[in-house]
Amino acid sequence: MRCLVSGKVQGVWFRGSTQAQAVALGITGHARNLPDGCVEVLACGSDTALTQLKAWLWQGSPNARVDGVECAATDATPPKGFTTG
Repeated sequence: MRCLVSGKVQGVWFRGSTQAQAVALGITGHARNLPDGCVEVLACGSDTALTQLKAWLWQGSPNARVDGVECAATDATPPKGFTTG
């Protein structure tokens, strides 16, 4: 799935926290900052793991303030590992 997370999600360790959560759930993909202040999360994994990550994205890192999470299915090729870049 591909998610766009909005709010105060840049400069608050959101991508690193997302990476840690994704790795713990066995998810591959990436979290990257977008020019508009959002964070894009590409997540590939089991339906159960993706559901758990989507719920976690609403919480985010301790200093984040998440205003919105919009997710959609994607047919992206699952990458190896999870990167923040």
